[in-house]
Amino acid sequence: MKNDQLILFAMNEKGLAVLETVLDEFPSLLRTVIGAHDRSLTRDYYDEIAAHCRRHDVPFYDRQNAPPIDTPYAIAVGWRWLIDAPNCCLIIFHDSLLPRYRGFNPLVTALIKGDTEIGVTALLATNRFDQGEIVARRSRPIRYPIKIQQAIDEIRHDYQGLMRDIAGTLNASRPLVGTPQDESQASYSLWRDEEDYLIDWSAPAAEVRRFIDAVGTPYKGAASYVDGRLVRILDAEEVDDVSIANRTAGKVLFMEDRRPIVVCGSGLLKINEIILDETGQSFLPLPRFRVRFHGAQGGAPEEENGGGADIPHTRPPRGKSN
Repeated sequence: MKNDQLILFAMNEKGLAVLETVLDEFPSLLRTVIGAHDRSLTRDYYDEIAAHCRRHDVPFYDRQNAPPIDTPYAIAVGWRWLIDAPNCCLIIFHDSLLPRYRGFNPLVTALIKGDTEIGVTALLATNRFDQGEIVARRSRPIRYPIKIQQAIDEIRHDYQGLMRDIAGTLNASRPLVGTPQDESQASYSLWRDEEDYLIDWSAPAAEVRRFIDAVGTPYKGAASYVDGRLVRILDAEEVDDVSIANRTAGKVLFMEDRRPIVVCGSGLLKINEIILDETGQSFLPLPRFRVRFHGAQGGAPEEENGGGADIPHTRPPRGKSN
């Protein structure tokens, strides 16, 4: 195959991994790299992608001033915008096992749902998102608990493996062969915004923990309101449930090692790490015992003591209820 036949649209850590693979193993294929910032991430790897291109003398452009696509092939990794490539074979890397979870943030959705298998699909782009023919895909089993960064670290190898397979095919001048998706198995994952960071405390504790783990670093972190202030819960663990006669999701029930144990729709969750959104500073220990975590802004501060001398600051023995 002729040299310089590929443009790479690369974002985030997975885009950097794909770029590293093609430059290490098939550098003559790559003509240009186009990148973009992702403000939804605490670290978007934009600078690292640009620096890697400079080290390898590969032209790098921001999407705002990118040149027209004039190569036979283009690959998009982590890309969030439509790509106008009418005369190009555009290949999309999508981090789900299509046709499951077409759309947005599929890996986050998979972790929240508790899927035991995750993966990456390379597909041919069409005018309907994520419905093109599948060129290749890779998968791997996972076990819970698992945080989103751990999952990204694992599937990064699948991204690199897919890039290696596709670049080898192009380098050998072999055609890319796609397989139609099974529409009967299709599902979709919706886009997420700031409201979708809010914790639903009425859900089971296991589900709340998966949610916290799924939207943590490199994302902003699961959110809740305490006295109208937004906090981010970055780490939590399930603890043994107790019988609660008037179960109210979101209320602190016990304190253990200065960490609150919060009532969920079913089960209990111990909060190990929590920060104020506005400052990034730790919110532990809590300002008082009687705290309610809200899934929406609002809620008046609880009274400090409420006249109760029977406030439990530690958990009762296992198997007992207070």
